[in-house]
Amino acid sequence: MATRDRLQQILIDSPVGAVLPVIAQQPLANWWLAGGAIRNTVWQSLFDDCALTIKDFDLAFFDDQGDRDQELSAKAILAAQFPDYVFDVKNQASFARWRAGRRPYSSTEDGIADWLHTATAVGVRCDRRAQWEFFTPYGLDDLFNGIIRPTPAHTQNPDAEQKAASFLQRCASLRAAS
Repeated sequence: MATRDRLQQILIDSPVGAVLPVIAQQPLANWWLAGGAIRNTVWQSLFDDCALTIKDFDLAFFDDQGDRDQELSAKAILAAQFPDYVFDVKNQASFARWRAGRRPYSSTEDGIADWLHTATAVGVRCDRRAQWEFFTPYGLDDLFNGIIRPTPAHTQNPDAEQKAASFLQRCASLRAAS
């Protein structure tokens, strides 16, 4: 089975599969659901000892003309539909303005590719006809093999090292890239 098909099969019957069609109805330009919700759902599916759960749903989009109200509106709509879930909605076009030390992004994909770990830099979305799409700038091998590897921009980042250590504490089957 192709890795993208395998990823979709794991996600479709999870909370990720439930929220994607609702996100697709939001007026957000070039959006992707990415990050820990994807990573942790896959790792829980693959590794019996994995205690990593979905903390929140990271929804990234890109709109040069967008403002904070756009993020808050989408977050409110999604929270009303799914009151037991937390949504973190961020416009990658304005991310560097309020996140100190971050470089400006040129697209949603540019922002996601700059996340701390390769297994976290995985985006999924579906269109209004429920056709799934994937953004996997570093492939899916690390995600499916339980490898925690910093993305190229974060190989010397202490935050990436600390986060990797916390993953290893909660899922013994994972391993840090050497």
